Amino acid sequence: MKRILFVCHGNICRSPMAEFVMKDLVRKAGREQEFHIESAATSTEELGNPVYPPARQKLAEHGLSCKGKTARQMTRRDYDACDLLIGMDTWNIRNMERISGGDPQHKIHRLLDYTQRSGDVADPWYTGNFEATWRDVSEGCQALLAIL
Repeated sequence: MKRILFVCHGNICRSPMAEFVMKDLVRKAGREQEFHIESAATSTEELGNPVYPPARQKLAEHGLSCKGKTARQMTRRDYDACDLLIGMDTWNIRNMERISGGDPQHKIHRLLDYTQRSGDVADPWYTGNFEATWRDVSEGCQALLAIL
């Protein structure tokens, strides 16, 4: 089973969007038994909080529920337990490497690096543009699944 952890700063917008998009993609592909997918934060700022309402709404617009999801922080154990740890931006990657004590097994990657346009997933916390984030997350998850 392939264990994937999606990570962003607070685990209330981008990483839970990626978690539920990826779960939906693997379900539609009939590959649910092959994957364990979660998401986490690099910070402690939102611990225990639900998915941010506009992110929850964007998922719902596409028929996806994130009911029951609350923010948690990535730990060193996640690095050991997961096959892939996927950050949303360069800052997340730095923090993920700090939390995990480096990346000796080369498990940490940015989501859009799996696409033809590598870079950072748009952060709707600052832009307010959840549609752009949806497009980035959807494209990244589709490309990641195609590789796996």
